[in-house]
Amino acid sequence: MLAQLSDFKPDAESVTPLYMQLANKLSSSIASGEWRANEALPSERMLSEMLNISRVTARKAIDMLCERGMLTRRRGSGTYITPKLEQPLSRLTSFSEELSQRGFTAGSRWLEREIGVAAPLELLSLGLSPNMPVVRLKRLRTADDVVMAIETTTIPARHMPDPNGVTDSLYGYLEANGAVPMRALQHIRAVNASVEQARLAGVQPGAAMLHITRVSYLENGAAVELTHSYCRSDYYEFVAESRR
Repeated sequence: MLAQLSDFKPDAESVTPLYMQLANKLSSSIASGEWRANEALPSERMLSEMLNISRVTARKAIDMLCERGMLTRRRGSGTYITPKLEQPLSRLTSFSEELSQRGFTAGSRWLEREIGVAAPLELLSLGLSPNMPVVRLKRLRTADDVVMAIETTTIPARHMPDPNGVTDSLYGYLEANGAVPMRALQHIRAVNASVEQARLAGVQPGAAMLHITRVSYLENGAAVELTHSYCRSDYYEFVAESRR
């Protein structure tokens, strides 16, 4: 990482404070992909010696990026690049596809896989008849082994005869079984992590999370997926482009 900073020249004459100059350099390098998620940042001492700045300046730059969620301090270990997934709202892709496109390794830690009778909310969301069987999946979604989200999914059982056949990509499984989601409606809102959600996601109880409810539809208009995702707000962002 020190090599990536070799072209950074602090300008003491600039109206921009030195700590902001360093923070901007680190931020642009992270955003451009020069540094990978979970890569360790040089220590404050190393930064100050290499760049000929004070340790206070280095600390303030790191503090700023920690507040932005771009860096994460790990007690007794150091400061690391925070894994972060930016998912556009303009196209329908799976969690696994988005991570792979950004160089992460997507994974799942399975918590539940079961077949049961659809509950009232599932009947309503998926347009099912009473007593229709559904598959329920619950898992932790990971990027490079870091938990990004808690996800619960309901699928009509006719589209998933073998729940244990799903690996990391749910959409990959559905596509292989001729049930490709073609469009989806998503509702996003902010929530506070419950004690159980905090334990699973590795955050503090009450921490901010994004609750995303998604209903996906087949080409013929039939609903095929109801998913509730509780995403870590420090690792997950949605991006929307608006035009006039």
